[in-house]
Order: sequence, then C-alpha cells, then structure tokens
Amino acid sequence: MADIEFGLDTFGDIPQTDTGELASHAQAIRHVVAEAVLADQLGIEVFAVGEHHRPEYAISSPETVLAGIATQTERIRLSSGVTVLSSDDPVRVFQRFATVDALSNGRAEVILGRGSFTESFPLFGYDMNDYDTLFEEKIELFSRLLTERPVSWSGTTRAALHDADVFPKTESGHLSTWVGVGGSPQSVVRTAQYGFPLMLAIIGGSPERFAPYADLYRRAAEQFGTTAHPIGMHSPGFIARTDDEAKEIFFPHYKVMRDRIGALRGWPPVTRAEFENEVAHGSMYVGSPETVARRMASAIATLGAGRFDLIYSAGTTPMSDRMRAVELYGTEVVPLVRDILA
Repeated sequence: MADIEFGLDTFGDIPQTDTGELASHAQAIRHVVAEAVLADQLGIEVFAVGEHHRPEYAISSPETVLAGIATQTERIRLSSGVTVLSSDDPVRVFQRFATVDALSNGRAEVILGRGSFTESFPLFGYDMNDYDTLFEEKIELFSRLLTERPVSWSGTTRAALHDADVFPKTESGHLSTWVGVGGSPQSVVRTAQYGFPLMLAIIGGSPERFAPYADLYRRAAEQFGTTAHPIGMHSPGFIARTDDEAKEIFFPHYKVMRDRIGALRGWPPVTRAEFENEVAHGSMYVGSPETVARRMASAIATLGAGRFDLIYSAGTTPMSDRMRAVELYGTEVVPLVRDILA
C-alpha cells in the first residue's frame, strides 16, 4: 500500500460563481485549469477530466483541456476520465494524446471507456445498435497503435489501415493507457486480455461489491499471460472542514444533477435519507478530511487498489467550495490515507 497514488477527477460541471450565478462553459473550463494547477502544487499525482456532450458539463474534448493544463503544471499526470473511444477515431485519439504527452514532457495518459452517457453516438453519427462492436474493434486497433509502429488493420466500423504510420510519436515510446469499467465482467476480462490497467468506476453502493471484479481481472490476466497492473478506482465525494458542512454544501447541488439524469433513466428523485446512507456505507466520500480519509482507506484496502481518483465536482457546487475541497484533499486527506494504510 506504500505505492498508492491519488488523483482528482472532474467532468467540468458548471459551477456557481462567487456571485451565485452559473458560470459560462468558458469560465467552467478555465476554473478546471486553475484547480489542476492547485492540485499540481499540492503534489497530487493525477488530474483527470471526463468527456461529456451535455449542457451541465463544459468538457467535451478532454485532451484540449489537458493540453492547456500541461503548459501550466510541472509534475501532475494528466488523464482523461474517460475518453469515449466507441464514438471517436482511435488514430485521432492517439495523435491527440501523444500531443498532450509532448506538451507535458511525458505526463499524459488516456483512460478508454464506452461512457456512461450516449449523447456522443448520434452526435458523431454512430448507431447505438453497434455499441459493443464499436468498442471491441476500436480498442483492438488502439492497442496496435500503442506499439508506435506501422499498423495494418481492418474492421467494420472504420476504413482499413495498410501499413499506416501514425504521428506524432511519444518521446518515451509509451502512452499510458487504462480502461475504465463500470461493472461489466466482459469488460474486465477484455481489459486483462489487452494487458491494460483497470480503472473501476464505483459511483454507488458498497465498494465491497467490486471486489469480485478486481479478483476477476487478476485471474484473467494470469490466464492470458498479461500483466495484472495495480487496480484504480474512482468515486464521487466532497470535502469541507466538518461532516455537516460538507453534506450541506454538496447535497443540494448533487440532488439537482442526480435527479435531472435520473429522470432520463427512469430513476425516482434521490432522497436525503438515501444520500446519507450512501455517504455512510456506500461509494460517496463526503465529509471532513478525517471522515473521507478513513472511508477511502477502507475502500482501497478492500479492493487492493493502487490508485484512488476522487470525483470532486458535482453539479453547480460553487467555485470557491470546489477549490477548497481540492486543497483539503491534497493537504489533509491524502496524507491521512497514507498514514492509515501504512
């Protein structure tokens, strides 16, 4: 557990400004850059930005935001969380992240996923009936592109490649690549088959429920003869000086976001009691630094995880509160978790 890494994850949620108004998309993007700069100064290992194509979120192009962050930071690794590979082109994804890798002096990484939302499919002209085939073919192509040698490939979802050389190359010859999985055993096995690190998206319920997936990944890697990398996990949370303060700041903004998404998926509105139960027993890390650190350490130990990324932004949570949460995460939560696990 001594080598545990800690990251922060955001989708570029549109926050409230200090005047109580909603930020513009442009303001929200600039604020994410400022949060990443602070995370870098605090020594947090990873900063990840997710891809969404909805009005509540400002980031649709993670690598563009990461390129901006790259020029203002020195140490922190810069990741997507996730890149929706199914509705993108693997060649362009590699090129864009290789460019971020150059701008950051080798700090770029990509987390590939199928995404928890589907807006990108019609937006870019993909058929949802091809949902599984799109990801299966494109991750196979991406795995070949990572060799940084000429690639020949054919499939049904894009034009074939014939001895195609793709540029730019990374300086190190290696682009760090993970796969984000939300709970599909088939996806866990596929990740192990390609030898990619596994990032578990644990956004509800007890983290213990995901222990079988961690075990499946390790067993599958052994059977495929690939490397079982340290597992990552990412979950939502929020930190303030006290438990009550954290919950009172976080819940109203979380509820609006959760109910809006839930209405599209047939979920009933979330209640305060359900929220409190998730904070106490589930995968929502909301509270004081001590409370959040204790629960994070327990989840990390349960899964034998090597990395924990906290999704620190939710809905319209004010900019100043988000920035304070980032500061508390880096200065108090992370050191406390390291002490507990040691």
